[in-house]
Amino acid sequence: MYVEHLSLTGFRSYPQLDTDIGPGTTVFVGPNGVGKTNIVEAVGYLASLSSHRVSTDRPLITFGENRAIIRGRLVRGEQRTTVEVEINAETANRARINRSNPVRARDAAGILKTVLFAPEDLALVKGDPSGRRRYLDDVMVSLLPHQSALRADYERVLKQRNALLKSGRAAGRFSAAHESTLDVWDQHLAEAGARLLSARLVLVGQLRPLVQRAYAELTDGSKSAELAYASSVSDSTTADSGADADDPIAVPGDGTENTLRGMDVPALTQLFVDTLLRHRKKELERGLSLVGPHRDDLGLVLGGAPAKGYASHGETWSMALALRLASYYLLLQEDRTPGGGPVLILDDVFAELDAERRHRLASIVAPAEQVLVTAAVGDDIPDALVGRQIRVVSGGIDAGGTLHA
Repeated sequence: MYVEHLSLTGFRSYPQLDTDIGPGTTVFVGPNGVGKTNIVEAVGYLASLSSHRVSTDRPLITFGENRAIIRGRLVRGEQRTTVEVEINAETANRARINRSNPVRARDAAGILKTVLFAPEDLALVKGDPSGRRRYLDDVMVSLLPHQSALRADYERVLKQRNALLKSGRAAGRFSAAHESTLDVWDQHLAEAGARLLSARLVLVGQLRPLVQRAYAELTDGSKSAELAYASSVSDSTTADSGADADDPIAVPGDGTENTLRGMDVPALTQLFVDTLLRHRKKELERGLSLVGPHRDDLGLVLGGAPAKGYASHGETWSMALALRLASYYLLLQEDRTPGGGPVLILDDVFAELDAERRHRLASIVAPAEQVLVTAAVGDDIPDALVGRQIRVVSGGIDAGGTLHA
């Protein structure tokens, strides 16, 4: 799959931008701050309906405007599809597929598949568990777009349950009516959470050998990479704090993950309910849900030690890249139809890597049908990724496309 043409209206720094891209490698080159990342960010948004740089949509809309439009003409084998997403400041986002009548934006999710590498990926290893949870959920939705409903259902129930806990805490006491209502929300949270947890456990099992493979390809192979999922829904973990730093720690081989993976959704639901009951007193004291997939973590281990806090800078980069490459390999593995592979986006990554890692990464991604790269200096791009270059200047591009004022 590749993006043949990209059009932006009111997106970030571009009042209007139109550019042909095409298969193979395209490198957007220009000084920092001219808008290179904005272009590839738009491609990523067209695929996932989210940005890798900001958590809300408002900054994506040109200042002073009320909407932004991203339109891409996609090619998959012999088929061409036009996907348009309208990002609105005041109303719900909308989408059009092949210029049809507007539909919900989420109906366009998954038509384009991308895997994006960016300097922000270091936070997957060094940052809080929330980033690793998002990584898992994003890969899950990329594989099966309808799985976005799992996350949405869980977040909706979690919000309602937290509101109930906060209201009881604010009142200074939890009445019998509160307790009865909480029992109902416990069941709802357990049912939605068990489905999400089950899907994550399956995904971790799929990613594990691919992360091991990718890390070995990126390094000299002296250390092995491992994943371990730690769930707060377990007899062997506790959730006694509202801070991510106190969330459960994943330990490979402790049996917890395998035990949970061996349980079906009804069994996970019952375990979830039981765990909630054990921690009810603490949750009432804090006015916060302390158990569930929103508290879980994906443990990253190198050579038997946690990558966070123990890995060198180079090892941290290799682990972050291995996570992204593993998602790329999994998408290829799950869709072997012609043109089914995702677009690879490397946003200002090569400037952060030493020469050996640059060479290894470039050699791995070069065979992809489309690779989009941003760089401040063209010389940062390894020879394996030689391709078309588009020079980006302030407010537009001066080659390979046309900018309309």
